[in-house]
Amino acid sequence: MNNPKNEPEISCDLCSRSKCEHENAEENESESFPVALIFSILLAVAAFLMEYFKVGPVYVYASCFAVSAALAGWRVFISGLKALFKLKLDETTLMTVAVVAAFCLGHFSEAAMVAILFELGEMLEDRAVDNSRDSIRKLVDIRPETAHRLIDSGEETVDAEEISINDTILVHPYERVPLDGTVLEGSSSLDSSALTGESVPIEASQGSAVLSGMMNGQGLLKIRVAADFKNSAASRVIDLVESASAKKGTAEKLITRFARIYTPIVIGAAVLLAILPPLFGLGGFNTWVYRALIFLVASCPCALVISVPLGFYAGIGVESRGGVLIKGGQYLEALAKARAVVFDKTGTLTNGVLRVKKLLPFDGYSEADLLTSAAALEQFSAHPLAKAILAAADGLELPKAESPEEVPGHGIKGIVGGREVLCGRRKFLEDHGLVFPEDSSSATVFVAIDGKPAGEITLSDLPREDSRETVSGLKRLGIQRIVMLTGDSPHASEPVAKACGIGEFHAGLLPGDKVDDFEKIRTETGCTVFVGDGINDAPVLASADCGIAMGFGTDAAIEAADAVLMAGKPSALPPAIAMARRSLRAIQFNIWFSLLVKAVVLLSAALGFAAIWMAVFADVGVCIIAVLNSSRILHFKVRNSSMD
Repeated sequence: MNNPKNEPEISCDLCSRSKCEHENAEENESESFPVALIFSILLAVAAFLMEYFKVGPVYVYASCFAVSAALAGWRVFISGLKALFKLKLDETTLMTVAVVAAFCLGHFSEAAMVAILFELGEMLEDRAVDNSRDSIRKLVDIRPETAHRLIDSGEETVDAEEISINDTILVHPYERVPLDGTVLEGSSSLDSSALTGESVPIEASQGSAVLSGMMNGQGLLKIRVAADFKNSAASRVIDLVESASAKKGTAEKLITRFARIYTPIVIGAAVLLAILPPLFGLGGFNTWVYRALIFLVASCPCALVISVPLGFYAGIGVESRGGVLIKGGQYLEALAKARAVVFDKTGTLTNGVLRVKKLLPFDGYSEADLLTSAAALEQFSAHPLAKAILAAADGLELPKAESPEEVPGHGIKGIVGGREVLCGRRKFLEDHGLVFPEDSSSATVFVAIDGKPAGEITLSDLPREDSRETVSGLKRLGIQRIVMLTGDSPHASEPVAKACGIGEFHAGLLPGDKVDDFEKIRTETGCTVFVGDGINDAPVLASADCGIAMGFGTDAAIEAADAVLMAGKPSALPPAIAMARRSLRAIQFNIWFSLLVKAVVLLSAALGFAAIWMAVFADVGVCIIAVLNSSRILHFKVRNSSMD
């Protein structure tokens, strides 16, 4: 079958059933299927009453059971015969052989019951899988298909795919933004919860960047398009979720290998069960052939092969609803099993924006002298430290600066208010014959005026408001080890770690050192997650069991990481881990429940305690229960990390 929407192909090696989007012909057939099933059930009930009360000859109610079985299972029988002619043993072949053999052995009512139960189970299972897929699609279906393009005569509504970069579009009140862009005119509140999981609306006005998938509020917005339909934020979210099934988790890989090995083993065991006991005088062939048929029907591992991938796919869909994009089942599983979480500092636990923390003037100078003298020169520099100093001096009157000379990465000098001023790193000032007290902070600007040390300006990157909440949430989840790795100095890193509640941090690390330290942590602790900015931390993100990037919108972040916190807030991580654990528990229940039921029925079949209808339940019935349990994941709520 074709798979136009790139949905995960969920199939069973033994029964060769594929749960992808149905062809139109199959959908039309399924509409009439319940009518045939109803007639089949009514006829079977009538035949059972005739048999029970001995009404008429045997061939009458036997014929009724035969017609009932044919009405219910004619499609299965056709598929089974086709597979048999191709010398391919699948579940339809097993069901066909089981029904025919039951009739030949005189079990007329059981033969009809097998056909009815199997078809009923198939119908319920197909609907459960289809409903699950529909629900998953709705979780990520945040992309409008049309857009209002602004033209000379007004506006025209066209397919969003026809819009080009730099076109101007209008977004009316209570419509979703169809494409990424920048607001040219208008102001409004935008609900980004479907895209980032954030419940607080974003205020947008002229110059604001907006992403496709955001829901507009009451205002009319005129937007210049910055990305085409295929590369818009909403399209990338949908593509990532739909392609996530390509990367299987450990459980999925185990089930796939299990099905391939399991199939020939159970077929061989059924053949031996039918032949060996009669040869040793333990009963007739009729008895053991019947048991072998029950054994075969019960053995199909559909419940595992269908429900487990569906469970991972559902979990990934629900995570996306909470603003966490996960690229595959293996990473959802890694999140659920995480024993350690390692954070980068700058841009992850902190805002990534430097602020002046402390002014330390030396004798003879005031804080105002120190700050205004430095700011007057730093206005000629584009260095991040210079921008932070200028921000701190905002509103102050700066003296006139002349003849600025900057040595990139080291410092700047010039004439400020008639005095020679130098600003920069310690080494820059030492090269000019000046000596300053030892200070281990890399975010300190030293200032000298007229050849004398005037003071120090210490800057720091403030922790995010939710960083401490994030660490507390991870601790409540039982994460054994929380570590911060940073290239910044210990002097600048220790206050951040303390403010966030992190007891272990490693500072002054080069990119290669970060990888080494991370590998050591993972070796000592087990499954480890790394959270970074997605660009500078690419080597560690690639090494992690699950590398998580902060923020959505940059290709570099998405490419480097296994998951993305779309809102750019670390506090989304604890709920994501809790959600992953709940999803994995549902998947593990499916595995153990299916194996337990099959083991009981297979053993009962071999000992002669099971009937064919029990085998059908062990196959189709268990599959329905497992699929419904996987569907239950779709109704999970992404909630506070304390609620695990």
